[in-house]
Amino acid sequence: MNYFETNRPLLAAAYDAWLALAPFRRNRERSMRFTFGSQWDDIVPTPEGPMSAEQFAVRSGRRPITNNLLRRLVKSVIGRYRYNRADASTLPADKRQTYTENNLDELDCRSLEEFLISGCAVQRVASGRTLRGSGRWVDAVAPDRFFASPISDPRGWDAEIVGMIHDWSLAEAVIRLAGDDMRLAADIRSHYAALRRSGTDAIPTSLSADSSFFHPADTRRCRVIEVWSLEASEILECRDPLSASVYTVPVSGLRRIEATNRKRLAEHKKPIRYRWVPRTEWLCRWLAPDGAVLLTQRPDETATHPFHFRFYPLLDGRVHSLVDDVIGQQIYINELISLIDHVVSCSAKGVLIFPTERKLPDMSWQEVASAWSSPGGIIPVKGPSSDQPEQIHSSATFAGATELLSTQLKMFEDVSGVSNALMGRSSSGNIGAEHYEGEVKNAIIAIADLLDTFSNFISTRNAAL
Repeated sequence: MNYFETNRPLLAAAYDAWLALAPFRRNRERSMRFTFGSQWDDIVPTPEGPMSAEQFAVRSGRRPITNNLLRRLVKSVIGRYRYNRADASTLPADKRQTYTENNLDELDCRSLEEFLISGCAVQRVASGRTLRGSGRWVDAVAPDRFFASPISDPRGWDAEIVGMIHDWSLAEAVIRLAGDDMRLAADIRSHYAALRRSGTDAIPTSLSADSSFFHPADTRRCRVIEVWSLEASEILECRDPLSASVYTVPVSGLRRIEATNRKRLAEHKKPIRYRWVPRTEWLCRWLAPDGAVLLTQRPDETATHPFHFRFYPLLDGRVHSLVDDVIGQQIYINELISLIDHVVSCSAKGVLIFPTERKLPDMSWQEVASAWSSPGGIIPVKGPSSDQPEQIHSSATFAGATELLSTQLKMFEDVSGVSNALMGRSSSGNIGAEHYEGEVKNAIIAIADLLDTFSNFISTRNAAL
């Protein structure tokens, strides 16, 4: 299995960056659950111990009811974005072609959906060979596969490690990494065959706290870890007056330059002028789960890594999505509706009190019930006229639950900033078009910061096409 050199320190640094985002991934998973309808799965404390909110509701005699306002919220914002977004006509011709080939109109809407739910949008822009062929490709990156060193700059400019995990078939791994190198392709096949034989034994024991970083869910796939790191280096910037050239050499070439200059001075020729320049550059290493470096690359066309990402709002390193802000209101709305449903279901609705001594012996209770509910039905009774059968109706007592529900629905709009006007509904049926447009503009202002942040993300991405 010694086909490649290993870089365990880099693997450990990538793993630490992955673990640092674990709280974000847990919060994202919860926001995803709520957005797509699983809104009773939170674990809540109860007198009987922790259990899911759904289990507690059932044990309390209530029916857990879900009214998914979050999905409507997300779809409304995406619809408004689709309606107002600019097309690709302003891009240069070559970038416009890349835009069209990657179907970025659709991809960007899905990235916005992720941004609204999790507060994060990530895309990868790079040239290379994939199963789709060679070209300039833009891929949406799921945030649960992305990792980065701790950052505080909202633009992400202070990241020192960036990367993602890939689960490829062996054929795709060879196509993406080996290119036209037949020997490298054979080594990659042999290495992953050896990894399958060794299983978990190939993973460093000090890095096995979260095995999902190292092992794909589908064991038939190959886990490849793409790691971009900001490396510090030193160079000599040289100017040779004899050849009128400017070039750079590593610091290790200083002795050779000085030897050349001594020879030139002895021959009364102009020496090479040089200056020491410290710099940083992004370097990519494709790692196997055991830390083997399958391939080393530098940026293809730019001086940075291929990932474009935004975390919102990233104040003090915190991420708060639009969905996360209103989950509390969604929970309380579900609770109130379940409570109202429980009160209604427990109220008496046409219950008949029929004294047993008034029933005729040759008439069954089923016949009594059928006759009572039949129009023009007759029920013969015996005994005095007092103490007649009586039907009971009781009105449900909600104790302000309906008012609380109305308040929560209004607060849901206020907290999210997505009002009726933004969803295409007017707050009043008798207003003119000009007034309605004003309502829409005011509604957009409430979420302008969110949409502008995403638009900035798209602009940065477009510059890299």
